[in-house]
Amino acid sequence: MTDRREVVIVRWPGRSPSTAEGGLAELLAAYHLRTEAEKGEAVTDVDGLPERYEAEVLDPRVAFVDDAVLVAMSGDTAVGCLVVTAPVGRRSEIKRLWTDPAHRGQGIGSGLVSAALAHCADSGVRTVRLSVWEWRADAVTLYKRLGFTVTESWDERDQLVCMERTV
Repeated sequence: MTDRREVVIVRWPGRSPSTAEGGLAELLAAYHLRTEAEKGEAVTDVDGLPERYEAEVLDPRVAFVDDAVLVAMSGDTAVGCLVVTAPVGRRSEIKRLWTDPAHRGQGIGSGLVSAALAHCADSGVRTVRLSVWEWRADAVTLYKRLGFTVTESWDERDQLVCMERTV
């Protein structure tokens, strides 16, 4: 018998446990620090992040005021997160998908994306798009498995793969 706790995805802020806020900040920090390192611009702490990313970590309520933030909780521990931008023209974007490395391989990323797609459908969104660094092959594979296809880039940054799918 395993000691795995059930993972529950909650909308934040909201009725989520109070520990979700601190856990969300930690997840966002880990996401941004890892991304900067992968881009060859490693920083040692949140203070070294580009200003807009530091702001997300320090005050997610302000940074994502118009967006839906989903947090995967295992008991009182935040183990994954995802941001869905507010719809514009019946289109939203998925951003900041991150699962704590200690909890990977449990379907948390898939669960977060599925919950995001359900949220989008409930919000009248018709198209969901996202961008992912090409070196994140596991993420690209996950998105393709969940019905996203590569599309023409809307972002000028090199090595960024843009994807979308209908809801």
